[in-house]
Amino acid sequence: MLYDKDTIYIIGDAQASVNNPITQQYNAFFIGLVVDTTSHKIVDAGCSSTIPLTSNFVRSIFIGHNMLLLDVVSEEIRQRYHGSSQKALVVAYKDAQKKYKLALNGREDQGFQSSGTV
Repeated sequence: MLYDKDTIYIIGDAQASVNNPITQQYNAFFIGLVVDTTSHKIVDAGCSSTIPLTSNFVRSIFIGHNMLLLDVVSEEIRQRYHGSSQKALVVAYKDAQKKYKLALNGREDQGFQSSGTV
């Protein structure tokens, strides 16, 4: 999949519980998000996982959401994702959102225009 020039890639990470298979394999839990900076919409997503179904399901939670709406996405995670990494997924999203806001500010400082406010 090719991404538009208005998209950026953000990684959010978090610590998962010690007995979580993801922690045993990767030492951390992380999500990758491709975000359109003109609309703040998440256009693609993935996460560290031990089985592909997990990453595909997490992808379905994020795609189409506004990157700036933390509470909406966090609530959907709590309602739909019942794996042992649920809390880590929310924390990783918060981390990604913080990095996204910093990236937007950096793009504006470099002369890139974005719609909306941060």
